[in-house]
Amino acid sequence: MPPWSFVGRGEELTRLTEAAAGATGRGLILGGAAGIGKSRLLREGVVGLDAERLSVWSTTANAATAGLPLGGLSQVLPADQPAPASTSGLLRWAVDALRQQAAGRPMVLAIDDAHLLDPLSATLVYYLARSERATVLATVRTGEPVPDPVRALWTDDLVERVELGPLTEQEVADLLTQVLGGPVDSATVDRLRQLSQGNALLLRELVLAARASGDLDASYGVWRWTGRFELAPTLTEVVDSRIGQLTPEVRAVLELVAFGAPIGLPLLVGATDAAAVETAEERQLIRVTRDDHRVDVWLAHPLYGEIVRQRCPVTRFRRLLADLADLFEEAGARRDEDLLRIAVWRLDSDTVRDPRQLLDASRLAFTGYDVPLALRLARAAMTTSAGLEAAKTLGTLLMLVDQPQEALSTLDSVADLITDDEQRCRWQCTRAVIAYWGMSDESAPEHLAKDGPLLAEGCAPTWARAIESLMRLHHGEHETALELARSVLDGPDSVAGARALAASTAAHLQAARGAFVQTMRCMAAVDTGSPQWRAEAPATQLAVELARGTAMILAGDLGAVQTMVAAEFAGLADAGEFRLGSGYVTLVRAQAARLRGRLHEAGRLAGQATAMLATSNVYAALANAERAHVAALSGGHALAAEAMAQSDASHRPTMNILYPWLEQARAWVAICAGDTRTGLEVLTELLGRLRADRFAGHELHALHDLVRLGRAGEAVERLAELAAMVEGPLAPVMAWHARAAAARDGHGLLAAAEAFANLGLSLYAAEAAAAAIPVLRAARAPQTRAATELLTALLGRCEGVNSPTLAVAQPALTTRERQIAKLAAAGVPSKEIADQLYLSARTVDNHLLRVYAKLGVAGRAELSGALRALPTED
Repeated sequence: MPPWSFVGRGEELTRLTEAAAGATGRGLILGGAAGIGKSRLLREGVVGLDAERLSVWSTTANAATAGLPLGGLSQVLPADQPAPASTSGLLRWAVDALRQQAAGRPMVLAIDDAHLLDPLSATLVYYLARSERATVLATVRTGEPVPDPVRALWTDDLVERVELGPLTEQEVADLLTQVLGGPVDSATVDRLRQLSQGNALLLRELVLAARASGDLDASYGVWRWTGRFELAPTLTEVVDSRIGQLTPEVRAVLELVAFGAPIGLPLLVGATDAAAVETAEERQLIRVTRDDHRVDVWLAHPLYGEIVRQRCPVTRFRRLLADLADLFEEAGARRDEDLLRIAVWRLDSDTVRDPRQLLDASRLAFTGYDVPLALRLARAAMTTSAGLEAAKTLGTLLMLVDQPQEALSTLDSVADLITDDEQRCRWQCTRAVIAYWGMSDESAPEHLAKDGPLLAEGCAPTWARAIESLMRLHHGEHETALELARSVLDGPDSVAGARALAASTAAHLQAARGAFVQTMRCMAAVDTGSPQWRAEAPATQLAVELARGTAMILAGDLGAVQTMVAAEFAGLADAGEFRLGSGYVTLVRAQAARLRGRLHEAGRLAGQATAMLATSNVYAALANAERAHVAALSGGHALAAEAMAQSDASHRPTMNILYPWLEQARAWVAICAGDTRTGLEVLTELLGRLRADRFAGHELHALHDLVRLGRAGEAVERLAELAAMVEGPLAPVMAWHARAAAARDGHGLLAAAEAFANLGLSLYAAEAAAAAIPVLRAARAPQTRAATELLTALLGRCEGVNSPTLAVAQPALTTRERQIAKLAAAGVPSKEIADQLYLSARTVDNHLLRVYAKLGVAGRAELSGALRALPTED
């Protein structure tokens, strides 16, 4: 593993550098918890200082030198300290020695752990800062006693004090990406940030431990943590130093909170010792929070719990869990989360009294999309009492974690327990779902349709029709699917879950056919009833999200994607390892990033989704197709071809509804590899199929692909028709783009580019602007400058794009541009050249865009390397 990089902290580093360089006229003290990154920030700030202009001294105070006069500054003072003298004499000697070493230059004194300075060193630092002989930069640990002279630095307003907070989520992601040498999936970033609380030292130890144990590995180019946790000795030492020595009473408090958090404060005090609880809070081992009328106790840091739980003997562990279950039951637990925790405690302490408790808890866990926990509880319920309900719950969960064969065996093992038509129908519905989506059995809807009429009336047959409607939709039998869905929605006796499933079927079909607004409204109405149907059938959320995601991407509604990512389901699915759910949400994020032109981000997200869905019969093909599409637009032809082959290998006829995405990706894989003819043939065949299926929403994008490829004449008439049919603002803009491209209307292309940009679709906007420039230039139109400036801005928003659709017809490089290239080849710093070229592009005939076009680069970030690649001859 490479050395840990310094990332983030940009604002603090700037303030530190400005203080040292004298820009602010004051020094700077960095406060913060141990391991938060103070020392590294101080080192980075000092390294960048001009040693010729400034006299810079760095030292680190420690406990060993805290009792020695001037011991904290021994690293910067001369070794020939005078014989024992008065305090004032030593101070005068030290000041003279530092002044002599500075030789007239401004002094910068950087002190790490200044709270450990000995009294004389602290006094010297204060004197230097007071007399304006030196700028003081230092770190102090928050909560530790600080020598009075050091404290006076900020209380007397000689320096500024800044508290260094935890690393942000983005800083953690950037740091992990650099250290691991590749992108890290968002769930891993979130989990590691939670465990480390943004503390750089703890984050480092966590990553080292995970790498050493093999629990952090890369799949499809994205690093992912398995979630297992092993205590490395170094990590244990770091956490132990924070916990310190514990009395038996305080340890009892910590153990109860570690296994039971959040636990009510009255409950904790009643079960342990009030004085010990107070001591634990004073030592910042626990924290107390108020939620409405409930006062809860938590551990002060997540890693404390890991340490305490893993060190607890098995016998005490089992006793503690049984005690917790008794405590909560006696207190009259009513909240779902408390009932769920009681069931887990009973299971782990082997004190289960009612098998039904385990089944109910499994359903509660599934409702919160904690799939591993739901599966564990369902297995226990099945083992304790092999009932029909337990088998159905376990079978569904096994299918969702890609174990369909075991799921079918589980269901078949309880077939003899069926006693009436209602039970038989629900059993058959569960079996059909597993067979169709888990085993890719195309005959499942036929079996379900055949057995349905033989069953008695009731809510179960409604479920059968709703499930069959979704199967028919996915198989490509769209009208049959719609008819079944409407029968469920129109049925007065249809239960909430069946209605939600049928509504998702109809809405998905509406989205494919261009009724985006209707789809989003329908899914919003379904969300309103989620408390009813989620408790009954949590997996229905997958159908809801697929319909919603299809509408958002086809409508180009990137704001709605952000809302989807921030919604409760996305967070629950990520936290609960519900890979089908979190994988699909990640996939939609990748599609949105592609439309924005952020291809590096799109590639990372597509790889992350592919890793999550690798074993799935449902979304694996779609994830690989998106990965192929992004790779093609990025110029990664080999990767695109490989991903497309994996998409084909993982595609199942039970998911034929996804064919438009797959074929569109296939076309771009061919086009960006240079085989435009094959790509256009794929698009033409796709358009015929979409017209036959009346998939106007998908057809809109396929036709626009023709426009992007210079075939606007073949698409302009149909796009004009779709603009009047398809809902939302995107269709008219695409029709406008086609009309302007077909007529070689530079002003119209520029207007289309601006409209795409307003929608956030930077890739389409850049392509339209690039097409406008040569047309406007040929007509000597004054809007040429506006088009080139817009393209410059759009290319700045895009990243990693290397597509033929962004080519701009430009004349050869001018003499000025060749001179700039020669400067690059001669070793002039590339940043200065890029800056010079950027400035000239705004004032001298748009040189920047001309070089972009000539070099075939997509953004300013790639300019430096491309300049160096140019030949130096005239």
